[in-house]
Amino acid sequence: DGRLTFYPGNQTVDLPFINFMKRYGTVFLNAYTNSPICCPSRAAMWSGRFTHLTESWNNFKGLDPDYVTWMDLMEKYGYHTQKYGKLDYTSGHHSLSNRVEAWTRDVDFLLRQEGRPMVNLTGDKKHVRVMEADWQTTDKAANWIKEEAINLSQPFVLYLGLNLPHPYPSPYAGEHSGSSTFLTSPYWLKKVTYEAIKIPKWSSLSEMHPVDYYSSYTKNCTGEFTTQEVRNIRAFYYAMCAETDAMLGEIISALRDTGLLEKTVVIFTADHGELAMEHRQFYKMSMYEGSSHVPLLVMGPGVKEQQQVPDLVSLVDIYPTMLDIGRIPVPQNLSGYSLTPLLRGKDDNQVTPPRPSWVLSEFHGCDVNSSTYMLRTGRWKYIAYSDGRSVLPQLFDLSADPDELTNVAIKFPVIAHSLDKTLRSVVDYPKVSSSVHEYNKREFISWKESLGQNYSDVIANLRWHQDWLKEPKKYEAAIDRWL
Repeated sequence: DGRLTFYPGNQTVDLPFINFMKRYGTVFLNAYTNSPICCPSRAAMWSGRFTHLTESWNNFKGLDPDYVTWMDLMEKYGYHTQKYGKLDYTSGHHSLSNRVEAWTRDVDFLLRQEGRPMVNLTGDKKHVRVMEADWQTTDKAANWIKEEAINLSQPFVLYLGLNLPHPYPSPYAGEHSGSSTFLTSPYWLKKVTYEAIKIPKWSSLSEMHPVDYYSSYTKNCTGEFTTQEVRNIRAFYYAMCAETDAMLGEIISALRDTGLLEKTVVIFTADHGELAMEHRQFYKMSMYEGSSHVPLLVMGPGVKEQQQVPDLVSLVDIYPTMLDIGRIPVPQNLSGYSLTPLLRGKDDNQVTPPRPSWVLSEFHGCDVNSSTYMLRTGRWKYIAYSDGRSVLPQLFDLSADPDELTNVAIKFPVIAHSLDKTLRSVVDYPKVSSSVHEYNKREFISWKESLGQNYSDVIANLRWHQDWLKEPKKYEAAIDRWL
């Protein structure tokens, strides 16, 4: 969650290496994902193009494997490149359940697709390496810096992708379960200030926007939660962020120990945030701040120190920025703009190409029953759905309502209309929604036909099996009506 990198969110948890980057670099106060889910978000970052242009619709459908990324171009122009850890931006990954849930989101049924969010404390006060796989990947990257990067005659670019602070799989919910367990050790939990944890306000289920209600239901969050449960989920999430921060620290330390820190640009960001029980949801897949607002910190040569940038930026800006840093020509077909003018600090004498005053995020995957489009500009966040008519839009005034509790679209129709017009000038969203709808149906039919007689057994045992198996005929009939 990007808000943890600046005040007031940073009071809840100790993040020493994020703070180190703030002291010696620049923090962006308004950085957003272009799609609040793993693969489409990463596809936008690696391609520099909006989701509707790459058609990275869900966690199964990302970029083609041969897509030219910024790292490919940097390699072509003489950089030594190295990737470690989670990449997740090309098509064909993630579970079958994840795919089918995305394809069937237009079906007229409600099925819980996630395990109920819960916490799990492991180990003792000395247990540091909770997410062992991420630590091993971090070790590899740090060792590469110490053993390889130090001896290179050419410049390098190193990418390290972590899973944390993603919640962990929840085996109690069955073999196809999602990741609804917030897991940490006492070592990390003591970095969290419990008194500073804000308990989010919730609308009543009957007052929720219909898309929000669907999300809360499919994420298994419509039941009763005590204040202590909510506080613990948030605390454990922050503790997982503290462990992530320590991995960032390993990389910074490796660069410092080899004398490379002062001549290396370091960028820290995320594919999306985590709602951690805000708006009666956990996970991502939402345009609310907890899910869509990402961290973005940069330090290194040419980057202004102790700078806070309020300008709106998003992950598609990473592509042109990386090329700019490498003094490599930037392709013309990108959706993003280089961040280097902002990183240098504003100078009245320098002429910089204008960047738009808005950012775009869109979502087409599972746990949300409509294509969703967010335009963030100035104090406003405008969220449109589907064809723009069948589902009412939302408008939030983030200056007066930072927790996004009051939809003012009806109160400010002129502003809502104006923002909708701007959004349509960027993306013909009713047309894109229609394309996604057709894609979902086409993919589902193809999958269903490939299973033949086994279809009912397979679909009954996906992530939603606990609900489905109570009334399988009812849900099969709903799918038949949709088809």
